[in-house]
Amino acid sequence: MEQDDQPWWKGAVIYQIYPRSYADSNDDGIGDLPGITQQLDHIARLGADAIWISPFYTSPMLDFGYDVAEFRNVDPIFGTLEDFDTLVAKAHGLGLKVIIDQVWSHSSDQHRWFSESRQSRDNDKSDWYVWADPKPDGTPPNNWQSIFGGPAWTWDSRRGQYYFHNFLKQQPDLNLHSQAVQDEIVKIARFWLDRGVDGFRIDAVLHMFHDAALTDNPPASDPNKFKARSHDFQDNIHNQGGPGTFRFVKRLREVMNEYGAIFSVAEVGGAGTHAFQQKLTDGEKKLNSVYGFEFLYAKELTPGVVCEALARWPGEDGEGWPTWAFENHDAPRAVSRWATPANADAFNRLKLLLFMCLRGNVILYQGEELGLTQVDIPFEKLQDPEAIANWPLTLSRDGVRTPMPWEKDAAFAGFSSAEPWLPIGPDHPAMAVGEQDGVDGSLLEWARQAVAMRKAEPALLYGQLEHCTPGETILTFERVHDGERLLCVFNISDHESAFTLPQGAKIILSCGQVAEGKLGPLTAFVAKLSE
Repeated sequence: MEQDDQPWWKGAVIYQIYPRSYADSNDDGIGDLPGITQQLDHIARLGADAIWISPFYTSPMLDFGYDVAEFRNVDPIFGTLEDFDTLVAKAHGLGLKVIIDQVWSHSSDQHRWFSESRQSRDNDKSDWYVWADPKPDGTPPNNWQSIFGGPAWTWDSRRGQYYFHNFLKQQPDLNLHSQAVQDEIVKIARFWLDRGVDGFRIDAVLHMFHDAALTDNPPASDPNKFKARSHDFQDNIHNQGGPGTFRFVKRLREVMNEYGAIFSVAEVGGAGTHAFQQKLTDGEKKLNSVYGFEFLYAKELTPGVVCEALARWPGEDGEGWPTWAFENHDAPRAVSRWATPANADAFNRLKLLLFMCLRGNVILYQGEELGLTQVDIPFEKLQDPEAIANWPLTLSRDGVRTPMPWEKDAAFAGFSSAEPWLPIGPDHPAMAVGEQDGVDGSLLEWARQAVAMRKAEPALLYGQLEHCTPGETILTFERVHDGERLLCVFNISDHESAFTLPQGAKIILSCGQVAEGKLGPLTAFVAKLSE
């Protein structure tokens, strides 16, 4: 539904589904597409506008779907293409748009393209990946390092060359400098658009284009940079973020425009990438939005952190549109980073209200509406290749990927009758959907109220954000649209703080204790201001 001539995605609430962990329909311990279809009503009742499904394509699953071996098919553990079509039809019937992940910076080494490319230096796909000769002493062609640790180059004896990989050695980087590779990616995009998807979340856009001259990266310029991996010892300038990115996304946008109101959001993480993010989305010929990491790894939620992030997208003419997330499949649960167990419930309510007041799109990660906490996965049960390789310095991503709890007293919290691929969080069954659905005062019901408020207020969906004021404990800002002004106030501290409600202000939604001249701990409200 479009309001005020705005596209459907502007200000949207998007619900991220990690398919391995959402719902298991065939009791093999792994979530699947039919399971998602069966549980779409939960997302529709939440009030979300769209779902984003993380990769479900054919894959050896060394990086759990982000190592794609076939871009136009569904991995058997998740179902079939027919199951995907059924999911899309059900979602659309519930009024939900469908956004899918696209991994276009690299593939699996099990992809047929790579199998052909590595056979010789003169076959049809010889330049579909990034190959380079060794230095005279046999060492890699430059000093680039993999994000998962160690050199970003692996020797292949069949070609007598090294191939480049920003991630696992089993995830060789595609050579986007090749016109043939670009043409193939466009065909992949059309394949899924023809199946009815409403948008793409494009993974690892920063890593699509490398410096073709293979220039060495300089040492890290920040002496205080945390260095858990060899990748952290460099300023990663030349292995990523090449200018070809901006030309290619224009081409992708042209294709998407042929299909109508298609939403495109780029995932761009890392320090110092804001200029790249803005260039990806400026004007009307590039991507719609960018998905940054400002909150995903923040150790604290403070007024300053919020205002600093929002200030990067002031809403100037021609500027792109931001998309925010507090947690996702790669980042720890926000409540476990930002609150004590004693304050978790109150904090979750404040956090959800704040989230719904941000200017931009917001992505709720599955279970966030239930208050799920980060799970401590012991080393012997780890699945995450990054965590295993860098143990114990890298926080395991498995702790945020644990199965969704549906019923408290069912086997494995109703996710599956078989033991799941990751353990259920010990405190998660008590937070199950069945324990909260329709229960007055539950966090799930509060989340539904917060989403409904956002959808009812154009100022929250796409209005300007003004007067972001980071006090010591209280955050305030205003959302403004078409003469309406909303005041958003958050006492992020665990103690009472002084605050006087402006004369004539009428609170439309609040959590915590709002009293004359003061706000209780972890209290928040949204109020309409009189003109």
